Amino acid sequence: MYIIDRRRDASGKSIGNRQRFIRRARALVRHAVREASKDRKITDTGKGGEIVVPVDGVHEPSLRRSSKGGSREYLLPGNKSYIEGDSIERPPSGGGKGGASADGSGEDEFRFALSDEEFIDLFLEDLELPDLAKRQVMGEGKEQPRRAGYRSSGPPASLSIQQTMRKSLARRIALRRPKVEEIAELEAQLKQLEAEGGNEDKILEIREALKKQAKRSIAIPFIDPVDVRYRRFEMEPKPVAQAVMFCLMDVSGSMDEHLKDLAKRFYSLLYLFLSRRYRYVEVVFIRHTHEAKEVDEDTFFHARETGGTVVSTALEEMIRVVHDRFPPGVWNIYAAQASDGDNLPIDNEKTVSLLKTSILPLCQYYAYIEVGREPEERRRSVEPPSTLWRAYDMILSPKLPMAMRKVRDRRDIYPVFRELFERKSNAATTGA
Repeated sequence: MYIIDRRRDASGKSIGNRQRFIRRARALVRHAVREASKDRKITDTGKGGEIVVPVDGVHEPSLRRSSKGGSREYLLPGNKSYIEGDSIERPPSGGGKGGASADGSGEDEFRFALSDEEFIDLFLEDLELPDLAKRQVMGEGKEQPRRAGYRSSGPPASLSIQQTMRKSLARRIALRRPKVEEIAELEAQLKQLEAEGGNEDKILEIREALKKQAKRSIAIPFIDPVDVRYRRFEMEPKPVAQAVMFCLMDVSGSMDEHLKDLAKRFYSLLYLFLSRRYRYVEVVFIRHTHEAKEVDEDTFFHARETGGTVVSTALEEMIRVVHDRFPPGVWNIYAAQASDGDNLPIDNEKTVSLLKTSILPLCQYYAYIEVGREPEERRRSVEPPSTLWRAYDMILSPKLPMAMRKVRDRRDIYPVFRELFERKSNAATTGA
């Protein structure tokens, strides 16, 4: 049996054609997704959209005759500029067709629209995710039944006795079904007349009325199949809860663009993880040097600042924001701190105290990610722990909702992320 899928997607392109194109140009599309994710906001990481692919990477294969071997005859048109023996000059540059692209090719770039799921798959594939891990990060939709009125058929377990009796009563009233009291009253009158030996005509009249009432009672049943009603349910997405994600990052001079890019990729994964398990997710960005402040995402990643590193200012700012806008009784609080490990030694004691006594009791989970240079740029094979790492390691305990990991390369991000959350994902969902 051969099945040909001719369904069309929203843009009018064949689904089969889209799949073939993604398979053929997967490396280029994956690279384009990686480049597009750099310029996106964290909250837009899981959304599809257009990506730009170099046009020279999507040319269709073609067949042509070889220029070597065989016998050929050429017929060339005449010209008014050259005769036999003249040399032809090279044409001026820039005469090619199409506009210039970013990679220097002579044709326009090719734009291709990806759906949300396609973009997420390629974004996660860039981090070398196994299939099981992809499903874990993408999550599974949860639904719960919701009352949606009544219906005339269904399983016995969903029978609504109250609605059934209401329909039965309304039908009996509309059809004027004899009441039990009316029949009992006629029977009492008949019994009394027969005992007294009263008027025979009256007795016959009551007997005739009783026959009619009995026939009408049989013709109009107490409960008819048209009266039966069953409760109707519809499945709707279950809002697990609402969560807030705090992104804390050191933006002092030692945090260059490479380290910020590692931090952004981890934040993006964390947002994807939370948005698949919570209906509403808020993101708060707090950047700090020797002082901390809440900023928007663009300022968080791109604004330049100088100064020393005092981590306790970021923790104090987070505590202030939580008390002002995100009460722990209503919000599930997650925090991720990215730093290169630098901190003033005199600030370590205060930082540890704030984290242990004020922040960890409020959080469902607190992840500290220490970003560093590429492996080839490290001068020593074994690097000593940073001052901040040593300070946090003093309070690290299995009983506390906190974990610490080091990231030195982009491909280390997802393995580290999975280590942090593969055992906490069920707890996070259950606790919500």
